[in-house]
Amino acid sequence: MTITEEAPPVTEAIMARGVARSFGAVRAVEDATLLVPRGKVTALIGPNGSGKTTLMLMLAGLLRPHEGDIRVAGSDPRTDAAAVRAAIGWMPDQLGSWDNLTCLQTLTLMGEAYRIPRATARDRGRALLDQVHLSEFADRPARVLSRGQKQRLSLARALVHDPQVLLLDEPANGLDPRSRVELRVLVRQFAAEGRAVLVSSHVLAELDEMVDEAVFMSKGRTLGEQADAMVADARLKYRIDAIDPAVLQAALAAGGVDFEPTETGAITRIADARNAAQALDWLVRQGVEVHRFGPVGSALEQTYMAMNEERR
Repeated sequence: MTITEEAPPVTEAIMARGVARSFGAVRAVEDATLLVPRGKVTALIGPNGSGKTTLMLMLAGLLRPHEGDIRVAGSDPRTDAAAVRAAIGWMPDQLGSWDNLTCLQTLTLMGEAYRIPRATARDRGRALLDQVHLSEFADRPARVLSRGQKQRLSLARALVHDPQVLLLDEPANGLDPRSRVELRVLVRQFAAEGRAVLVSSHVLAELDEMVDEAVFMSKGRTLGEQADAMVADARLKYRIDAIDPAVLQAALAAGGVDFEPTETGAITRIADARNAAQALDWLVRQGVEVHRFGPVGSALEQTYMAMNEERR
């Protein structure tokens, strides 16, 4: 009797290895590797000109890589572009819209392009406009929308065929604070539904609350373990401010705690929430009047600023 072992389920909705793309003499993407699992939100982070949008265009099947391998929902965009486009929802950094079409007509037309029956596409379009808070614009032309409203229409358009992979390029551009919060909630909801989400954004503080994983790019390359280690270290940093910083710093020094002094207190590393609670309790028992105690800030932002990034 022969026992055949079942292959483990594939959890990565997007896989790219050693991907490169040139435009003439310009090497836009040099060596990009990333995995985007299902049910997770992954950030793609880097400065302008680092290759993020070019990489996303290749993942979406809109540009062909010159080197490397890409799989999206198990398909290769170079040989099975139709399958890839059916699996992904693509939200570019700027919405290319038909200004004379209404918002509902835009979504209905996109649904029909995915071979969804017109009546079903219209129903789906109305539901999506409600989801992104554009119901009042259903019968108004896209040209009347503000920049932020066009971003929300672009998100709805990416969702019209219920894709399992979402590529969101700078989705928060032009959004007001309330809309950014709503976007964050929606993106987390998409992941909870089992979708894979790859999001590129410069709003790093907000990404910290939105994403599960992050991939950093610099000069066309993904940085891998180097950036992972920097993010992990940044997440350990705590800021402690005291009424009398000198008393705080003396207590830390006497306790053998490594710290970086600041004008208002100190920055130190704390392993986890339990250790943080114990550290705060210890400081209070030492007579230190602590008025601020918590993580330094966005780990992604700290990592980005610490990297020796190019400016283009």
